[in-house]
Amino acid sequence: MFDVDRFVEECKSAYAEDSSHKAAREVIARAVADPAAVIQGLGEPTKGGVHKLYHSPTLTILNVVWAPRMTLLPHNHNMWAVIGVYSGREDNIFWRRIEDEGGAQIEAAGAKTMAPGMATPLGHDIIHSVTNPTDLFTGAIHVYGGDFYDAHRSEWEPENLTERPFDYEQNTRRFQIANEAAHLS
Repeated sequence: MFDVDRFVEECKSAYAEDSSHKAAREVIARAVADPAAVIQGLGEPTKGGVHKLYHSPTLTILNVVWAPRMTLLPHNHNMWAVIGVYSGREDNIFWRRIEDEGGAQIEAAGAKTMAPGMATPLGHDIIHSVTNPTDLFTGAIHVYGGDFYDAHRSEWEPENLTERPFDYEQNTRRFQIANEAAHLS
């Protein structure tokens, strides 16, 4: 069975060995290779949200649950991350910065679908949006190489893709709205 305390210690040791994402990715890949064990250890995802498993100035470990049909706007982390999916599906669109007469904007640059058992690293400068395209809750372990809660981050508004400061309160509300929608059907 997946043991949260042991997993956190393995991630901390991996970070101490190599402060890039490489060693952490191996730990996460091993964990999500057995999605049923992760579900047994963390519980079946039944409500969207961001659940803190560990937090320090150098490492943050979260259990992120995406509600059905939920989408999060394009955003950055300004630190590396590794995402390991253990239930459902997570579709990522990757974006790149462009400059035009309207200022700094973004354009789509690629995409990746993640299913249970997959672990994917995201570099320090990655901008991505996330969608759960299914009618099920998606569970994913997110490990960040820094203080997720204290980082200066950006998000891009959906209509003209212009950059603005990341709004934690609005993003928390997005999870609430998605949860409400999921329980109405």
